[in-house]
Amino acid sequence: MSDEKLEQNGLSRRSFLGTAAASGAGIAGAGLLGLAGCSHAEGDKGTASGAAGSAPAAKAGAHGSESGHSVHVGPGELDQYYGFLSGGQSGEMRLVGLPSMRELMRIPVFNMDSATGWGRTNESLRILNEKNTAETDAFLKASGLRCFPNGDLHHPHLSFTDQTYDGRYAYANDKANNRVCRVNLEIMKADKIVEIPNASGIHGLRPQRYPKTGYVFANGEHIVPVDGVGNLNDPKTWNAIYTAIDGETMEIAWQVLVDGNLDNGDADYQGKYSFATCYNSERGLTVQAASANEQDWVVVFNLAAIEEGIKNGDFKEVNGVKMVDGRAEANSKYTRYIPVPNSPHGCNASPDGKYIMLNGKLSPTVTVLDVSKMDDLFAGKIQPRDTVVAEPQLGLGPLHTAFDGRGNAYTTLFIDSQMVKWNIEDAIKAFAGEKIDPIKQKIDVHYQPGHNHTTMGETKEADGQWLVSLNKFSKDRFLNAGPLKPECDQLIDISGDEMKLVHDNPTFAEPHDFCLVAASKVNPGKTWDRTRHAWWWKDAADMAAKDGVELEKAAKVVREGNKVRVYMTAVAPAFSVPQFEVNQGDEVTVVVTNVETIEDLTHGFTLEGYGIAMEIGPQQTSSITFTAHRPGVHWYYCQWFCHALHMEMSGQMIVKPK
Repeated sequence: MSDEKLEQNGLSRRSFLGTAAASGAGIAGAGLLGLAGCSHAEGDKGTASGAAGSAPAAKAGAHGSESGHSVHVGPGELDQYYGFLSGGQSGEMRLVGLPSMRELMRIPVFNMDSATGWGRTNESLRILNEKNTAETDAFLKASGLRCFPNGDLHHPHLSFTDQTYDGRYAYANDKANNRVCRVNLEIMKADKIVEIPNASGIHGLRPQRYPKTGYVFANGEHIVPVDGVGNLNDPKTWNAIYTAIDGETMEIAWQVLVDGNLDNGDADYQGKYSFATCYNSERGLTVQAASANEQDWVVVFNLAAIEEGIKNGDFKEVNGVKMVDGRAEANSKYTRYIPVPNSPHGCNASPDGKYIMLNGKLSPTVTVLDVSKMDDLFAGKIQPRDTVVAEPQLGLGPLHTAFDGRGNAYTTLFIDSQMVKWNIEDAIKAFAGEKIDPIKQKIDVHYQPGHNHTTMGETKEADGQWLVSLNKFSKDRFLNAGPLKPECDQLIDISGDEMKLVHDNPTFAEPHDFCLVAASKVNPGKTWDRTRHAWWWKDAADMAAKDGVELEKAAKVVREGNKVRVYMTAVAPAFSVPQFEVNQGDEVTVVVTNVETIEDLTHGFTLEGYGIAMEIGPQQTSSITFTAHRPGVHWYYCQWFCHALHMEMSGQMIVKPK
């Protein structure tokens, strides 16, 4: 509906969108959203909150905000921040520059990628499958699959040392197939992927901040019957699983059996506790059943107690993993359950290390926990709700909170389609009874924001420069591209006293979350290092050694029965093996080493008619194995433009028929 038609019917675009969103959430909200129906004046800016409020849409400037904080990055200039963006159902991680919001690279992780050969090359298949459960390996074999062809990548977060990013790794979860990955930031490739047994729907993920990323915590969102505990036919016996993964080895350290569906999580800044929001305390299997109670909870995990319990043998081994009992009915020393409003969602630690923010989703509130009270909570000196020091009402549908390092918090309001800025200490004073309004500003975002993230905002070095709102709907923000719309990432300048929306950016396939990191924290290599990165092609190197081949000088075809191994180098504009012959039915392995020494001279190997393509970066070795089922002449060529004679960089595989 156009703005003109809306106005003729007595509606503004804000009220129309707000009403539509509120009605869409009515089933899950069960009336709870009505608590935030009143509007909140913003003073001389004239904006208002509330689903039916009227507020002007924030306008994006061409080059930056009125304060002069420019988003323009000119030709030859570099961005100040890396953004690690989750690719959602694409299964990939994306690398973005900030403030330009330019997409720099796509890093395939849980997907199969045509350009790079991820999911087809021997190296990527090893990483994708080396930490599968036996059950998954059996499933893939029975299904005729070499790996899962899909993934749902959420929540990318970088490794920490002493409460700030150390630039070594990025971790992310796969909700679709219960996996966690690690991306090596020197080469911007996934180097480890581990499947999480016992759990279902791996969702929230956060690394430990201090003293370093010893653990990566992963939430199992869905309740399932856990071996030795649950009954397949009785959902009231099903549980969720909280998992700690060793960030260095990517081995599963331990798991905790808990009540309810775990949603999002975070870790403190002291290395003592981690937290996970939890919905469905009812153990329901439908929307109505899972949102019937007025309260759910956040689960607090005592890391030292869990480690001590594991050391003392207070665990059950379930499918090869040490699992402690953290259920509420077990009166566990490992966990505490703090009641919060129904269906809490986001869980965010403030950069001063003092507070944990629990976002209400179906309540207009954000619950603020004082981390310093957790020792007394586990000692039994205080009650769970005594840890709550603020619970400001912010608006409809608070989902996630980010921070500027100046004492302010920024919370997405999904139903209101707004970003709200509020002061943490003012919220604490208001909760204690002072007449003070913690809300400083609200601006419209377009539309229905989910996650948000500030530059360095999840570290002790939060710098309060930029905020990105990841909005779930774009509606009319971009040229129509058909029924499937992009999502809308919006860049907001928070360097001054007021938020200023300065840029819209379309993104594809439910990006979900963002991690914004100072460029100085990340130092990727420019070429592969033949010594330091030899672990990547170790299998190919071992095979070459047995065949008496030196990969950097390879130009050899080795036949062993019905197995053929082809070793070649790539240097513009030629492969060292311009042609080779195999028999129909042979198992063929092609190993290509790019011997270029300068950056940005990537080669590729695409074999027509076989669904094969792989990337080979400077000084990298890549390999692929397939069966030569199709007789005839099949050309292979370099698919990454590399030379004036790039088109001539090709060869032929001749498959002789049986």
